[in-house]
Amino acid sequence: QVQLVESGGGLVQAGGSLRLSCAASGLTGSSYAMAWFRQGSGKEREFVAGITRSGSGTQYADSVKGRFTISRDNAKNTGYLQMNSLKPEDTAVYYCAARHTLLSIIPTRPYEYGYWGQGTQVTVSS
Repeated sequence: QVQLVESGGGLVQAGGSLRLSCAASGLTGSSYAMAWFRQGSGKEREFVAGITRSGSGTQYADSVKGRFTISRDNAKNTGYLQMNSLKPEDTAVYYCAARHTLLSIIPTRPYEYGYWGQGTQVTVSS
């Protein structure tokens, strides 16, 4: 049974930093692409960042480029999202997602991922 568990969310002031973690179980370390999505109140779920199964490739939404960094440790089956220079508009529930693949791809649409975490709230105050 596949399970993704996020942690690290919280309340932070604008300009601050947070590091989200996503612990995966039931998946082999390098057999899946991983991504972070977020969903603000009343908004659709949107792609934030993604990483290939090996960790060699990454992709970011324009709104977070230069501020967020995605990474993974396949030995620990864990992914990370380092968020710096946070802004109030980054406030959302952040979700970790995974998709089985043997290719070096980074899907960016929610329907392309088969596994999801429960989400962690990130609130940035102004």
